[in-house]
Amino acid sequence: MAVILLVGALSIPAQADEPPPNVDATGSRPTIQFIQRYTTAAQELVDEALGHLGIPYRFGGTSAVTGLDCSALVQRVFRNALGLDMPRTAAEMAQVGDRIGKDDLKPGDLVFFNTMRRTFSHVGIYIGNNQFLHAPSAGGKVRVDDMSESYWLHRFTGARRVMPQAQGFRVLPPGR
Repeated sequence: MAVILLVGALSIPAQADEPPPNVDATGSRPTIQFIQRYTTAAQELVDEALGHLGIPYRFGGTSAVTGLDCSALVQRVFRNALGLDMPRTAAEMAQVGDRIGKDDLKPGDLVFFNTMRRTFSHVGIYIGNNQFLHAPSAGGKVRVDDMSESYWLHRFTGARRVMPQAQGFRVLPPGR
């Protein structure tokens, strides 16, 4: 049996003072850590949001017992999942975070719609697979809808990715 060793052809000599790629001076991998934190935060947001399914809609409502409107739902989910203090209205929420395209949506992103003849009059939380969770309207309950349904498709006005360090947010202390 013949054994062939290829030495040198596939290896690149490393500088003794340089860490491997994606590793900082402390030996950690910041890019991977950021992705893990982001993925964990997004999952916490989606899990928290799904826990609100079935709560009745109430215009101006801020209570899970008596009812929530769309922006109060988003406020509760972000506060409970991430400790973030979000603005009160959908229009105010549309001013914070990073603007993203519809094709770049990831779970936990905010999606906005024109449902009252004004831009950013409705907000929901994208949960993946072209679906979003929201508190729809009078007589409705918190539910999941598909953004490709004609009603939502024609009313989509934008999306935002919210990260704690984005301007306009206050991170609440633990035990909020």
